[in-house]
Amino acid sequence: MIQIQPVFTVECTLAGTYPSSYVSVMNAVLHALADESRRTVLEILRDHPASAGELADALPIARPGVSRHLRVLREAGLVDVRQDAQRRIYTLRPEALVEVDEWLGGYRRLWENRLDALHTEIARGKKARR
Repeated sequence: MIQIQPVFTVECTLAGTYPSSYVSVMNAVLHALADESRRTVLEILRDHPASAGELADALPIARPGVSRHLRVLREAGLVDVRQDAQRRIYTLRPEALVEVDEWLGGYRRLWENRLDALHTEIARGKKARR
């Protein structure tokens, strides 16, 4: 008798749509994006890489708080960090945001369809009043 071992197992969410590892990553990214200070950091990094000190200067919180925010962003895969002499330079990793955008795409299409239908109804109402 030949016994076949599975190469990997995929644990799925309630509906069986997404693997749990994907959901964990998505939850980490959404959690990171939920905080205004972390969004400010991402907006700065969208334009250019910045040192931890530059990022700290841009936020109205103490440096230990900035360090915690940077750790959350790094663990969520939203930023990369590299050592440059005595400074840590942070850069944006847009790949995680692309995944969020793709996930939101289904909802965006849903609302676009509904808004298009609303526009059509408004246009019909204006024609009927003429």
